[in-house]
Amino acid sequence: MVAALNICFLTGTLNVMAGAERTAATIANALAGLGHNVTILSLVDPHSQFALHPRIRHEALFAQRLSFKRAYFATVAGIRRHCAAHRTDVLVQVDPLLELFVLPATIGMRLHHIAWEHCHFDEDLGKPARKLARRLAARYCRQVVVLTERDRSRWLEALHPRSDVICLPNPLPFPLPAEPAPRSQKTVLAMGRLVAAKGFDVLLHAWHKVVRQVPDWQLVIHGDGEEYSALVALIGELGLEGRVSLPGICHDPAQAYGRASVFCLSSRYEGFGLVLIEAMAFGLPIVSTDCETGPRELLEPGQDSLVVPADNADALAEALLTAIRQPDTANRLSAEGRRKASWFAVERLALQWDALVKSG
Repeated sequence: MVAALNICFLTGTLNVMAGAERTAATIANALAGLGHNVTILSLVDPHSQFALHPRIRHEALFAQRLSFKRAYFATVAGIRRHCAAHRTDVLVQVDPLLELFVLPATIGMRLHHIAWEHCHFDEDLGKPARKLARRLAARYCRQVVVLTERDRSRWLEALHPRSDVICLPNPLPFPLPAEPAPRSQKTVLAMGRLVAAKGFDVLLHAWHKVVRQVPDWQLVIHGDGEEYSALVALIGELGLEGRVSLPGICHDPAQAYGRASVFCLSSRYEGFGLVLIEAMAFGLPIVSTDCETGPRELLEPGQDSLVVPADNADALAEALLTAIRQPDTANRLSAEGRRKASWFAVERLALQWDALVKSG
């Protein structure tokens, strides 16, 4: 029997409501629950948006955001000090970009080193250095964890890595609900960071068409981000005041999903699309764009979802109207989605992570 391991999750911050950070907290909690000694080292901010297992120690190198170009050597030294102080056996970096710090920080430490990719391979999120970091991770990490088989194929064909590239999808961050949402309220729910990638501007244009035919329905978009002001302005421009709400970050997903009848993902691209699995768990019919890489792999169009091209407001509006107006279709999508969501139970994926960290 393998003894408990000292595992460190290295991340930028946990004090942001985003998918990668939420999933990192979920897996860290699960591994702590299995008996491992888990620390989380954030580069900035010692606070967390997510509840952490009482056995987890969360530390931060810096209290607030700063220039990592100027603080590069201090960051490298801080990572090394943390790993030495906690006798880290396994280091999981929650973004391959962190390899730029981790590689020099862990020279000679013989750690089991795992890079965890939450974006898809062909997107650098505005950071060209991410491409170099991925090459380094593919060469020097023992494993690279990606979220979809499509992304695994891209890593293999583009980088020919020495690392093992392993597909492990994100888990549901909560237990599968015992009952689906009642779907009694005339509400379409969307959720995500208010950034251009999420396509909420396209969704608003689609909603402008939808409410002409179903004026008693509401659209709720949970999240915050840099596009908030632009989206508020677009709501005014389209005359959607009173038809759309932007209530901010969702701190109670069960309540948000429980009050909705349809879920819409309007993204231009996704690394995975955890909100799709969450919505399916609550039995919400899914309307989604056919974007890389998550939705294209997670969804079966016509079986568990209605899927339309990205950046197409007309097609999105038509699919939303189908989900709203055709209860038989909505019920079928709901049942199939619930069935699929059960495959992403955290207990199942925690055991796969447990096997991964023990593989060293």
